Amino acid sequence: MQRLIELEGRVGLPQWAVECLTRLFSALSDPTRVRIIHALADARRLNVTELASATGLTVSATSHQLRLLRDRHLVRAERDGRSVYYLVADEHVRTLFCTGIEHALDDCSRGGRRSDSQPR
Repeated sequence: MQRLIELEGRVGLPQWAVECLTRLFSALSDPTRVRIIHALADARRLNVTELASATGLTVSATSHQLRLLRDRHLVRAERDGRSVYYLVADEHVRTLFCTGIEHALDDCSRGGRRSDSQPR
């Protein structure tokens, strides 16, 4: 955050940063997309069929969500011959996601909000 403050010469986030963060966290607010990113963070590289199988989604639904995740620069595609594999875009995304998991698990262990399906 210090870099942003120095870059803009003022305290607080510039509007462009607020908009980028909003788009980023909006993309991460969908359970389907969270499952896709989790599968990619865990496996490192999967094609759309493997991702659909890992997440329990149809190939069509997986492709639709991957398009949005690519647009938000959270996932990237890599061609290997005739196959296209998807990966977490970079280590920033992996770190953000893993930190989010740690925060959610820590919050739940301290009595934070839980869904009805989560054991106490």
